Amino acid sequence: MSDRSAFTAADLPATPWLEVVHPEARLGRVRHALFDFDGTISVIRQGWETIMIPLMVEMICDGQPVPPGLEAEVADYVDRSTGILTILQMEWLEEAVRRHGLAKNPQRAREYKRIYNERLLGPVRQRMAGIDGGQAVDDTLMIAGARGFLEGLRDRGVTLYLASGTDHIYVQEEAAALGVDAYFGEHIYGARDDSTFQSKEQIIQRIMDEHNLKGEELLVVGDGPVEIRNAKSRDALALGVAADEVRRQGLAPRKRERLLDAGADLIVTDFLHSAELLRWLVV
Repeated sequence: MSDRSAFTAADLPATPWLEVVHPEARLGRVRHALFDFDGTISVIRQGWETIMIPLMVEMICDGQPVPPGLEAEVADYVDRSTGILTILQMEWLEEAVRRHGLAKNPQRAREYKRIYNERLLGPVRQRMAGIDGGQAVDDTLMIAGARGFLEGLRDRGVTLYLASGTDHIYVQEEAAALGVDAYFGEHIYGARDDSTFQSKEQIIQRIMDEHNLKGEELLVVGDGPVEIRNAKSRDALALGVAADEVRRQGLAPRKRERLLDAGADLIVTDFLHSAELLRWLVV
């Protein structure tokens, strides 16, 4: 592993927890790492889709019978849009409400986002109420092994960034509650109001430009297609996390499909083997 120019994903040993999608991906050069938050590190918002999909259907129909195919249309959009700014998802909803023409009083995206956040914050607050500052308890609201992976990258001198489509205030609050905010310092980026300024694509570009990075020197870690596609558009190393959020470990097949379609170089089921993974990512 000392020859960085020749070290690729093809050199990785076969394991049940790691899938090599692109054997030609160059490894061992990571200097910076950008993480998605929800579903990649945190499971505080586990099940958000089960709130967003019914809400979208409700807003589109406005009490009218659900048209054939609408639920499938909405579910497909939510699945594909996992990881983008919430306001962009609500802009899609605003357009869909007008396109279907069933609602008597269509709202703007900002109002739909307010309603969605209001409904989601109920289960989020319930989960956060159980956090007591003890690592063992806090880790039950994280993907298994995530804390060790963050620590390992930091201890190897890798600069860490956190980017989320969730509002910045909530990302900061939830990262602090889990005790992972210190790994990222000032590099925590959530959505700002209803602007699209802090998109993951923009953050990836800024990191690479400011530090003059070659593609494989930036590791992008996420469970959604958005950050993976953004990573590959800049030739960064894309690590997909296909973890079952209910169990916090093990394979979630639909996540794996999404990550494959988005172009992930590597896919892990969780971070329980982070020590081994780190030996290959950072030499």
